[in-house]
Amino acid sequence: MINLEKLTIKKAQELIHDGEISCRELVSIYQENIKKRNKDINAYLEVFNDAFEIAEQEDKEILQGKELKPLTGIPLAVKNNILIEGKIASAGSKILENYHAVYDATIIKKLRDAGAIFLGRTNMDEFAMGSSTENSAFGPTKNPYDLERVSGGSSGGSAAAIAMQGCLAALGSDTGGSIRQPSSFCGVVGLKPTYGAVSRFGLIAMASSLDQIGPITKTIEDAEIIFNIIKGKDSLDSTSVDVPHSTFPVPDKFKIGLLKYDRSGVDKKVNDAVDFSISVLRNLGHQVEEIELPHLEYSLPCYYIIQPAETSANLARFDGVKYGLSVNGENLLEDYMKTRAEGLGKEVKRRIILGTYVLSAGYYDEYYGRAQKVRALIRKDFKEAFESASRRIDIILLPTAPTPAFKIGEKIQDPLQMYLEDIFTVSVNLAGLPAISIPAPTPDLPIGIQLIAPWFREDLLFELGKQYEKSPRS
Repeated sequence: MINLEKLTIKKAQELIHDGEISCRELVSIYQENIKKRNKDINAYLEVFNDAFEIAEQEDKEILQGKELKPLTGIPLAVKNNILIEGKIASAGSKILENYHAVYDATIIKKLRDAGAIFLGRTNMDEFAMGSSTENSAFGPTKNPYDLERVSGGSSGGSAAAIAMQGCLAALGSDTGGSIRQPSSFCGVVGLKPTYGAVSRFGLIAMASSLDQIGPITKTIEDAEIIFNIIKGKDSLDSTSVDVPHSTFPVPDKFKIGLLKYDRSGVDKKVNDAVDFSISVLRNLGHQVEEIELPHLEYSLPCYYIIQPAETSANLARFDGVKYGLSVNGENLLEDYMKTRAEGLGKEVKRRIILGTYVLSAGYYDEYYGRAQKVRALIRKDFKEAFESASRRIDIILLPTAPTPAFKIGEKIQDPLQMYLEDIFTVSVNLAGLPAISIPAPTPDLPIGIQLIAPWFREDLLFELGKQYEKSPRS
């Protein structure tokens, strides 16, 4: 009997290669688990019927002696804002409830070519706006560790799908922490790659200068495997680049900067997890020293000006004319207004209004222009921390989220409290850096620690993450 909790991509590939399990059997195991648990958790919005057919085709190719691809037979879940041709892509919104994608996202093509099997589409905060997956038009996703708590957001469905053993790995998107924070809440690994390292073609945009697709997995090695498949320049995405090979080797011993933060505003269990992680890394021989970044305190207000501004522009296309929900009124303007009124949720409307305001003629320079200047200063702070000759930090360490998973309904009525959930993650997106959330050992609810690396140095995250992951856990 396979232990799904300990099954990784590498182990699954070995089992398939040795003939101990077929691709179809592996898919069947996961689909049975989804049937048992998804009704309580709501991680999946849809399970694809063609997964068995694809698995059987891969089994035939194996019997014919064809070499295994990097992900042959590996069952993946896909966040519902990433397009798969012929499948619904609702982005968690009523306005796209019946929209079927007409093409594949670039990363879907890459993963399919690598042999991956897509099990289904996962729940998410509407248009990726939220930190709890309570903003989904299709109901909240519950945390597999405690069904009274949130799974995090906006990629809560993908993180919960892994935690409930409903897939081997999943795809998410991260605009201000939406891969890392739910990974922290659900006890899994979440990688936000460098901006541009992974194509965004086929991702339903929320904030184009911040969005990034990345993997959610059980282990660092699994995240590395998927990242190496999906990374690279795409002619269909002008912001994508080939990940450059660094001239600086991975150090034997890392110099880690512990980012100074207000511990009084953070849950004691999170602080304890950070302290434990520091001791683990020091025992491994790495140097840890506290650092400050002078403009980091402005990250959250900066983010909540830039992100709504880009959101208001990107979501203008959902007008009831081109695709998605269409509600008839007495004239074209009323069609437009009724469609958006009925099709968009409260949080989406809130951010569109805020974004439209900061982009308006009278306030553009005062808010949006100033936020972009602060963004440049935040990026400069990180650059100096990573590159200054005097202190040259290899990796920055901090919590992923200020709390473990909170109760469903606890913060949904207070947008400011919900926005504070992103306090440790948004700076990474503003600067375009790579970061990863890794589960720390905890007695009850999962807690993640976050590692941030210089641009395009995901290799540093993988190396230090593996060392931490393999270290004594108590």
